[in-house]
Amino acid sequence: MFQGLRTVVYPVDNLAAAKAWWSRVLGVPPYFDEPYYVGFSVNGYELALDPHGVAESGTGPVTYWGVDDVDAAVAALLAEGAREHAAVTDYGGGIRTAVVTAPDGSLVGLIENPHFPATPS
Repeated sequence: MFQGLRTVVYPVDNLAAAKAWWSRVLGVPPYFDEPYYVGFSVNGYELALDPHGVAESGTGPVTYWGVDDVDAAVAALLAEGAREHAAVTDYGGGIRTAVVTAPDGSLVGLIENPHFPATPS
């Protein structure tokens, strides 16, 4: 079901300050920079900043696993005892995400992104 790790999304209160800090730390500007989301490409992975993420994740980051079909992955994880945390959201361009809560309380992000190649097994 999982293709590999794809994205870590950090919830931020001050997007401009977080973007400036991560740009300095990573030594690169973001490849995607909008008021609702900032993304950095870091050696094949994405580090993202989400000014609305606190509502979705609480105070910590959410790690997103790549999947072929986010609806099927959510269904499989719910069947294994997870609970829906954030429903499937369509961001356009074939990019869809969801977050479930594992039985231990941890958050598990899922991302369907046809622009991100699958990791060979």
